[in-house]
Amino acid sequence: MSDWQQTTLDDPQAHAHRTVPIPLQGPNASMSDWQQVTMGRLFSPDNTRLGPHTDEPIVMSLSKYDGFVRADDYFDKRIASEKLDGYKIVEPGEWAYSTIHIDEGSIARNNLGETGVISPMYTTLRWRGERVALPEYAELLVRSPRMLAEYTNNAQGSVNRRRSLPFKAFSAIGITLPPLPVQERIVEVIGTVDEKVVALKVEADSLLRVRNAALGEMLSQGGDDWLSAPLSEAGTLIRGRRFVKSDYVESGLGCIHYGQIYTDYGASATRTVTHLPESLRSSMRLAQHGDVVIAGTSENVDDVGKAVAWLGDEGVAVHDDCFIFRHDLDPKFVSYFFASPLFQHRKRQFTSETKVVRISATNLKKIVMPVPPRTEQQRISGVATAMDAQINALCDEAERLRQARAALVSGLLEHTIDIKSVELEV
Repeated sequence: MSDWQQTTLDDPQAHAHRTVPIPLQGPNASMSDWQQVTMGRLFSPDNTRLGPHTDEPIVMSLSKYDGFVRADDYFDKRIASEKLDGYKIVEPGEWAYSTIHIDEGSIARNNLGETGVISPMYTTLRWRGERVALPEYAELLVRSPRMLAEYTNNAQGSVNRRRSLPFKAFSAIGITLPPLPVQERIVEVIGTVDEKVVALKVEADSLLRVRNAALGEMLSQGGDDWLSAPLSEAGTLIRGRRFVKSDYVESGLGCIHYGQIYTDYGASATRTVTHLPESLRSSMRLAQHGDVVIAGTSENVDDVGKAVAWLGDEGVAVHDDCFIFRHDLDPKFVSYFFASPLFQHRKRQFTSETKVVRISATNLKKIVMPVPPRTEQQRISGVATAMDAQINALCDEAERLRQARAALVSGLLEHTIDIKSVELEV
């Protein structure tokens, strides 16, 4: 521990500081101790097929964000072929990568603790780097920005999205490995950050469940002055108009794509993240201040129908996989209704599942929503907004740590962080 330096990581939950060990760039961690090898020194190809079988195996998938996952837990419907004989076996601790998506980070080790099978589109690997690398260190290495760039540079084929990286090219990629004790220290440091990110996510998810439960209770309490009405009577539904991502420009007419409702917006918004040329304004359908934009398409039942109240000053174009709900209610109250357990329950009988999940305007209009007095609408949306502020603060802190982690991983793996002269603040 003589070559370790103490630095602090702020804990947003405890509002306290604690120290974690960081490896120094001293004599015990000099570049002269690092060795040059290729990926073939760490991995050998496996690609063992399942073949004829009696019992249904565990079908796995590989997410670029979450690594190995059970397919039936990760997807709402079966994505595997009916015939699994050609699927590849993945034992615990073995690896796989997508030959066409590895440059997006689709490479991981099976940490599920169970044997499964994975689509033939993946290359499966056995670990053979025991003497030169830790598997935990390799997990950081193979998804680092430099390695993602290497995968892109070594991919073969003429169509960008379909270029592939065969094992021969993968195994020839050169890497630099520090001594095993330094790898162990790096893994420990990144693990400390990862634990904090996970703790923040757990707290945010817990608070989101509390918010949803509170919404369910508040919307169900009723009263003599409460009304209820199908959406067809509570307002007007207007379908958006099609535009494509290639239409986007730096500035112009604000627009909301259905996919952005899941990834970029909360219960309300005053600015859009993308824009269309002003020349398209007359051909678009616009959401005005106070309208609620509802996503009519999703990859799963839980997300379809997610909504955002548009509170900006100018009208914004809405994609044709969305609906504009025009009404005289409190906009945030309406948006939170679409996030409530009440709506989640009522929409399920009206959703259709094919390759994607959809809800039609006809069926959306049938869903009945509670309509309390305006003051009660504002009270309910105010409670939910306050809880969302806490959730957003936790998510923002987690994102800040993720960004710091990415920089830290790159610096430690590339041996560019000067720990002696720069204090790490994350």
